[in-house]
Amino acid sequence: MDPVVDVVRREALTRADLTRIRRLFDAEYLADFGPWDPAQPYGYAPHDVHVIACAADGVVVGHAGWGRREISVGGASVVIAGVGGVLVSASARGLRLGERLMTALAHSMAEAGGIDFGYLGCREDVVPFYEACGWQRIAAAERSVARDGTPVEDLPGQPLLILPVGSVRGAWPPGLVDLRGRAW
Repeated sequence: MDPVVDVVRREALTRADLTRIRRLFDAEYLADFGPWDPAQPYGYAPHDVHVIACAADGVVVGHAGWGRREISVGGASVVIAGVGGVLVSASARGLRLGERLMTALAHSMAEAGGIDFGYLGCREDVVPFYEACGWQRIAAAERSVARDGTPVEDLPGQPLLILPVGSVRGAWPPGLVDLRGRAW
């Protein structure tokens, strides 16, 4: 049976939901980054919305999240859904579950309304996955707050991707991206 994908707002997550999500992340990252914390997952920004994939036995086998934020791009205000926490368990890889999560994530951003773009940063090796899901790479410097709480500014070239939600693809303004906080 295919995993069931649900969209859950942060305030609707139960203690059991959080435990099941923690198990997914800890199975992948505990040794390198310590336990998952929903308030500041591995030092990144928390999510307002969680897209969760559950197997028939209730085990969480996939997750993606996003948080709404108004950022500055070249001095213009842009409302984004910052995306992070995209993970599919080893047992569910190869089933196109990542694509299903990203499709549900995009729909949830559109349904929320008032969001211009989805926004994410990632590793170079996963850029093709996001591009296959309809995301477009941009070239921009990015200012944010690092996981340790210090300000950081990255030069253009790191993998940054956008997904038009309430704007057309060409409407992304040029210039420095100031996340006005932590990345996701």
